[in-house]
Amino acid sequence: MTDTVEQARPDTHEMVIVHRAFRREFRLAPELIRGVAPGDSARAEIVAAHLSDLVWGLHHHHHGEDELLWPKLLDRARPNAALIELMEAQHARVSAALDGVDALIGPWRAGTNPQSAAALTTAIEAMSAALAEHLDQEEAEILPLAEQHLSIAEWQQLGKSAVDSLPKNKRLIFLGMILEDTSAEERAEFLSHIPAPVRVLWRLLGVRGYAKYAAKVRN
Repeated sequence: MTDTVEQARPDTHEMVIVHRAFRREFRLAPELIRGVAPGDSARAEIVAAHLSDLVWGLHHHHHGEDELLWPKLLDRARPNAALIELMEAQHARVSAALDGVDALIGPWRAGTNPQSAAALTTAIEAMSAALAEHLDQEEAEILPLAEQHLSIAEWQQLGKSAVDSLPKNKRLIFLGMILEDTSAEERAEFLSHIPAPVRVLWRLLGVRGYAKYAAKVRN
């Protein structure tokens, strides 16, 4: 009799770690905006650039799932088609809300007045509520399906696509955001899936560079 060897499955907890970074940064964003004094264009530029990067980063994170996750799950987990279609609809709502945030960053950066600040913070808080609903459900219901229906190579392609979409000069900053709230075990596991040259750059430049970046943004 031939022993049955269970196929190794992907570890999807790294997606929870990535989500944690987006949750934190968008949660902090309204206070960053409120902390900019009217007319302080230098400070507004720092916060606005950070917000623009977050919006861009979340758009691309979701684009990777749209391209590489939902089609596979729709094909392989057909009894869960309604759930997957709901995830796609949630992505569309979050994307529209992100576009709304993005449209308000420029006017706030230019004017830094209470009215533009209020409009931007309200838009971010509304988007964050929609995002939290989506991420909660994705983590609870979609990640187990991904573990069941995707190979390790397919799951890793999702992460590679996310990294490849980032400009090279932003990669260590986003890595810092992702690793900021990790435990030692989570950090070691996450870094183990990153190419060795990037791990070296992270140790030599990234740790210190991200600390300076976070201090500047959260001044």
